[in-house]
Amino acid sequence: MKNALQLAYLIPLFPLLGFLLNGLGRKYFSKSLIGTIGSGAILASFAVSLWVFFQVKSGNTHVAHYFNFISVGDLKIPFAFQIDQLSSLFLLIITGIGFLIHLYSTAYMHDEKPEHFGRYFAYLNLFVFSMLLLVMGANFVIMFIGWEGVGLCSYLLIGFWFRKEEYNKAASKAFIMNRIGDLAFLIALFWLINKTGTVTFLEVFSAESLSKLSDRDITVITALLFVGATGKSAQIPLYTWLPDAMAGPTPVSALIHAATMVTAGIYMIARSNVLYSMAPAVMTVIAIVGLATALLAATIALKQNDIKKVLAYSTVSQLGYMFLALGTGSYVAAVFHVMTHAFFKALMFLGSGSVIHAMGGEQDIRKMGGLSKYMKITNITFLVGCLAIAGIPGLSGFFSKDEILAGAFATSPVFYAIGLFTALLTAFYMFRLYATTFRGSFRGTHEQEHHLHESPAAMTIPLIVLAVLSIVGGYVGVPEFIAAGAHSLKDFLYPVFEPSYKILQEHHVSHETEWGLTIGSTIAILAVVIYAWTRFSKKPDLAEPQGLGKVLANKWYVDEIYDAVIVKPLNKLGALLNNIVETKVIDGIVNGVGRLVNYGGRQLRWVQSGQVGLYVLLMVLSMIVIFVLQFFFRK
Repeated sequence: MKNALQLAYLIPLFPLLGFLLNGLGRKYFSKSLIGTIGSGAILASFAVSLWVFFQVKSGNTHVAHYFNFISVGDLKIPFAFQIDQLSSLFLLIITGIGFLIHLYSTAYMHDEKPEHFGRYFAYLNLFVFSMLLLVMGANFVIMFIGWEGVGLCSYLLIGFWFRKEEYNKAASKAFIMNRIGDLAFLIALFWLINKTGTVTFLEVFSAESLSKLSDRDITVITALLFVGATGKSAQIPLYTWLPDAMAGPTPVSALIHAATMVTAGIYMIARSNVLYSMAPAVMTVIAIVGLATALLAATIALKQNDIKKVLAYSTVSQLGYMFLALGTGSYVAAVFHVMTHAFFKALMFLGSGSVIHAMGGEQDIRKMGGLSKYMKITNITFLVGCLAIAGIPGLSGFFSKDEILAGAFATSPVFYAIGLFTALLTAFYMFRLYATTFRGSFRGTHEQEHHLHESPAAMTIPLIVLAVLSIVGGYVGVPEFIAAGAHSLKDFLYPVFEPSYKILQEHHVSHETEWGLTIGSTIAILAVVIYAWTRFSKKPDLAEPQGLGKVLANKWYVDEIYDAVIVKPLNKLGALLNNIVETKVIDGIVNGVGRLVNYGGRQLRWVQSGQVGLYVLLMVLSMIVIFVLQFFFRK
């Protein structure tokens, strides 16, 4: 059966073929053919991923080695895929949700010209291919190839409507901020190669390689990898690109910025869990940064009026939760929340796309209201997503968020208190969004109201599927205090995280304490949900914000601070280097050499006058100089 897992290469191969076919044939294929190729490629990958998942579930893990990608002296870096519990789970998330988003896109993007329609699906397929490489790679180099690939596709898809200058700026911002993290990732790779001579996961995490690393090495490597993760997974201070990335088409926001790409950093740290478990200081930093990011983004989301911006800051906040879980050693909880978040956040992004589609492109929730009467499926599914992310018992978000908060409480009650407060903010702003959009009376134009309608089946079917997953997806991780032995996800992932459990001193919370924490947090969340629903259904927040509200609406002025502290000084330094160092010094030296040669040539040409007497005189003078040097200066 392990030989059969060699066929795992088919999983990324199908999206790659879809990219090539749609990319090369975009000017010749019909939209229906483009949509069929793009969606079919991901569906084929999902089918193989499902088969691989069940093989792994039955106990078959495998490293599929294909060829040596780099071979220099003793350094051998193979092109190989690692098929185990962690990668197989991520394969299902990427290809499963990827297929639903591709299907949704066939309707959402139907107004595009065939050429641009084909370009869009080619980019989507290339993104899925890159993401699959990232999670399947058996070493850090293959992971890094996928890491760079998703960064490139993010740039292409955010700037898909490239005729708008602000969209190009948003794409460039995402690309540049990700490069900062990527540089740290690269340095960590070189450090690993220098110290251990390998980048293959099974070798790096072996006792032999770990013995070659000092505590300082492990701290530096894990810190650098974490910086890489902050870029890709939008954590403080490299988070500001993600809200701007909403410039891309809504299905892109769902695929890249909710379900897959932004979870790359979580996957990388979870994969490197052994190293991180040996660096407690770095884990503390991860927990603090994650918690700070979750809180900061949640406060900003309170006053956003763009439906996609609310979801964008919600994504940043939920990613902060995942990093809190990683930092407290709750690796399973982090992966669990990646999965449940992929369900309900993809659902809400696609739901927002359905709303925007019905509203003729309008994204300001203050100009919506009462949409539940016109869009029953979108309304119900969006409500399910809001309930799930708020952590209402019985839905997927409840189980994963509760596990993260329990891990935080076991580590530090302060972490738990801040995490719970952030959860309450999440419930508030999500139901502010829901009530303002779907409840009350319609506040748009008569023309918009006349055209309000439910989205076509290609858009509503993915919403229904994701809503069902948002309801039932959490039951793979029912906590021990509710039902002993019901956490099948923890049992499934245990072999991946077993070495870390042996290193970390697990802090256990009694079942009585967990019951108390869960009941208390649930009552608080329900109270917030009811308050937000009642308040914003009757009296939407339509006025321009004042005071602290204005600060939150302007995102704590972080972009302006970055602009003043980093961008403008760099621009001034660049102007100084260009106008003085480049023009006066470098160009001055180069041009000066040219002028000196030119001047010297003009003066020396007089020596060649053609007069024999002058030549004889110069010859005699030269002989005299030689004699003088020989007799008086020779030692």
